[in-house]
Amino acid sequence: MTTTNARLSESRPLMAEATMREVIEALEGMVREAGSAGEREASEWIAARFERAGARSVSIDEESYHDGFAGMLGKLAAGAAGAGALVAATGRFGKLGAAVGAGAAALIADDISNGFRPWRKAVMEAKTTTNVVAEIGDPDAERTLVVLGHHDAAHTGAVFDPTLQRKLAETFPGIVERIDTSLPQWWGLLAGPALVAVGGATGKRGLTAAGAALSAAGAALMEDIERGEVVPGANDNLSSVAAMVVVAEVLRDRPVEGLRVILASCGAEEILQGGIYGFCERRLARLDRERTWVLNLDTVGSPGLVLLEGEGPVIMEDFFDVTWRDLIARVAEREAIPMRRGMRARASTDTVIPSRMGYPTACLVSVNRHKALPNYHLPSDVGENLCWPTIAAAADLTEALARELAA
Repeated sequence: MTTTNARLSESRPLMAEATMREVIEALEGMVREAGSAGEREASEWIAARFERAGARSVSIDEESYHDGFAGMLGKLAAGAAGAGALVAATGRFGKLGAAVGAGAAALIADDISNGFRPWRKAVMEAKTTTNVVAEIGDPDAERTLVVLGHHDAAHTGAVFDPTLQRKLAETFPGIVERIDTSLPQWWGLLAGPALVAVGGATGKRGLTAAGAALSAAGAALMEDIERGEVVPGANDNLSSVAAMVVVAEVLRDRPVEGLRVILASCGAEEILQGGIYGFCERRLARLDRERTWVLNLDTVGSPGLVLLEGEGPVIMEDFFDVTWRDLIARVAEREAIPMRRGMRARASTDTVIPSRMGYPTACLVSVNRHKALPNYHLPSDVGENLCWPTIAAAADLTEALARELAA
């Protein structure tokens, strides 16, 4: 079973709960689609709240990103479906089917893994997102702790229905407990074009037909997400914004010497990373890799706090570097904050971008007893379904890490 932070409500008062509720209740009603007016409205509210929490040098950075995700990936899958259907129906054009299937699979894999993204850059328009960046702590310190989050919200879709995952967890709890890598949610979308490529290359029409069917299903699911409503996103990821505001208020009231803390709530994360690229280029790249640590807070409002070891929709990448994660674990144990280690995600977060740049980078998330994200990308992701002690625990741990790095 997942270690739970629910017991914290019995052992320590939730002094910050009023602040957390204020933040999430104010923001969850804003329709915060990536690059939208609602996202900018949220950025302006967060910037004002950071200032009220005692942060300095608060700014809203406008960053360019290429839109994409569901609709774009769906078109690639649809192309593979069409090519596969043609080959399966006629028994001809095998090389064409193989090329289209392989190309679609490669482009999908590259995009979901935050690769070069040539397809996205070629066919999707550039848009503007907004990052909120603030500083607190010692402005003259040589050491810097960067705390990341994001404030945009995702579209919902049928693929996010948790029923199957919940039934599997309840039927096979021992297996779920043993497996610490999340289910490969993207492999189904990749499998269709890949089968079209193999079927076309080998002349196996049945395999090609199966690939075409899987590709068509993947395209339909992506289109469903593209058309889905934008969810409130209280857990994913207003929970991080709430935690950062709490950290700002705590460090205002009990300042830390010898460490500068940068709070950055990025936009356009839900299109598979947007604003984080601009933040890293504009802000992070200026900081010394030997004296800078990055902590991403992503969906920290579920019952059990988790320190991710790595992520990878296709190929698993552990975050750089393990000594930073070891330090976080030691501080959590010292502070009696329950936190699970050893888990890896088959999704993508903003964490991977600074990690690839060689900055010590870690990611705190949270899960329920099924090792799942409750209400993930669903309309039910509202404040009333949050586990407030876990958000408080994430804020407590962030503060403790700041003091540890300063010392």
